[in-house]
Amino acid sequence: MKDLRLRLGQSTGLMVALALFAVLYVIYSSLHPKGWTVDVFVQNSNESFALILVAMAQTVPVLTGGIDLSVGAMMTLTNCVASNLVSGTPLEIIEGIILSLLVGALAGFVNGCIVVYGRIQPIIVTLATGAVYLGIALFLRPTPGGTIDPDLSWVTTNAISEMDVTFGWFPDGPPGWFAHGVGLLPVPILLLIFIVAAVWLPFKKTVTGRGCYAVGSSEGAAYMSGLNVGRSKLAAYTLGGLFAGMGGLYLSIQTGSGNADIPQAGGYTLQSIAAVVIGGTSLFGGTGGAFGSLVGAMVLRAISFCFRVFDADSPVGFLANPLLQPIFEGVILLLAVSIGAARVFRVKNRLTLFT
Repeated sequence: MKDLRLRLGQSTGLMVALALFAVLYVIYSSLHPKGWTVDVFVQNSNESFALILVAMAQTVPVLTGGIDLSVGAMMTLTNCVASNLVSGTPLEIIEGIILSLLVGALAGFVNGCIVVYGRIQPIIVTLATGAVYLGIALFLRPTPGGTIDPDLSWVTTNAISEMDVTFGWFPDGPPGWFAHGVGLLPVPILLLIFIVAAVWLPFKKTVTGRGCYAVGSSEGAAYMSGLNVGRSKLAAYTLGGLFAGMGGLYLSIQTGSGNADIPQAGGYTLQSIAAVVIGGTSLFGGTGGAFGSLVGAMVLRAISFCFRVFDADSPVGFLANPLLQPIFEGVILLLAVSIGAARVFRVKNRLTLFT
């Protein structure tokens, strides 16, 4: 019973985020003219996927007690790299995808090396490297453009059922479990499940992954316990770069091009931090996880979705004014982050956050 109370206490932020997302998305889908349809679900998934991955990229360094202000820049850099490489023959496309992801992981590895071996504060390091990565992105793509294989773009931004229509998986018609179940899932959701199951969960169970939590809880205690603190931090920033690279790659696939958009990079970085806090991960480190940040990112997207469907003649019609929406988004975001971080201000001893 005590263990259950402990787990529920540690998951309070995640539970609040899930409840908030459920309320917001029900409101959105109920007011949308085509709400509760596969087409709307696919569109929402496509719009949310990149932010979810960038939020996951931010989570891993935060778990170690650091922060990465370059996640948006790494995403943008990978976006520009992919727009030059992910086209041509199937083999060339696969090579382009691998190279694009390696660029993101390498950028994160560089961040980790400077933090660990340079012994410089992460916020300073990533602020500087982010500017470098954006400069490289601008060099590669001074103007928006590039080419992404259109078939790859189509496959990864639709519902799974569309694959049956195109490739004829079921000549005699799709069975019920596919037509009314799996087939309704957007491909981005399937990709997200794969990434969580194949990358995040295995990493979390490794000694290095558990070391990230230990370092964030108490770096001194982790060192005295014999953990390789440097390796854990290096792995955290490298994995963060890989997640950011995945986000940039998908952004390229979704838009069919690359764009070294500096304001967009900054926006994704700030939203990634908000998503991490909303999802229940402590900015002090040591508690939380990528799944919480995933939910936090969905909350942020659900807020913006809701503003699209408010009727201008309704009692809340003023929310439909595009000039006022940034104000309301900021207020809601501030409240959400404050609720997510409230536990930090209620404790007298920081160690109680991890017990």
